[in-house]
Amino acid sequence: MAPGRGDTDLVLQEVAETLMKRGLRVVGTVQINTERETDGPCDMDVKVLPDGPVVRISQSLGRESRGCRLDPAALETAVGEVQARLGQGADVLIINKFGKHEAEGRGFREAIAFAVEREIPVIVGINGLNKDAFLEFCGGVADEIAASGPAINDWVKETIGSTITV
Repeated sequence: MAPGRGDTDLVLQEVAETLMKRGLRVVGTVQINTERETDGPCDMDVKVLPDGPVVRISQSLGRESRGCRLDPAALETAVGEVQARLGQGADVLIINKFGKHEAEGRGFREAIAFAVEREIPVIVGINGLNKDAFLEFCGGVADEIAASGPAINDWVKETIGSTITV
C-alpha cells in the first residue's frame, strides 16, 4: 500500500518486470493508468502477466461523474485470463489491487485462494478503503511489506528460497 495515487501500480509493475527478468514465472495483473486531457479521470488498464493482453477496466462516465468507473465485465475478463495462466503454473502471483470487487466477494479472490493453496507467493496491492476486507479475507496469514521494489523483491526471495536472485 503506497501513499500516492498510482504509486502502488508503479511499484508492482517494477517488481513484475524484475522478477520476470530473473526467470520467474510471474502471473497476475499490473495496472497502467493513462491520464486524459478531457472527459474526467485517467483510463485504467490492466496488463495480464506475463505477456498480455491489456484490458481496459475503466468506463468513461463523463467529466462530472463521481460513481465507480470500474467495468466489472472487463475485470472478470482479466480474472479469467489470470486463472487460465495460474493453471499452467506460476512462481509468483501479482494482483494489482484487492479492490471493491474483491471486497464484495468477486474479482481475483478465487485466483488468490488458488495460489495460496498451492503455496505460490501472492503479492497484492491494497488501499485504505479495502484493507479491512482484505485482512478478513486472508485470515491473518498476510505479511505487510513496504511498497518498494527492493522490499518486495527481498520478500519474494525469502519466500521462494535463497536459490533465486532478485
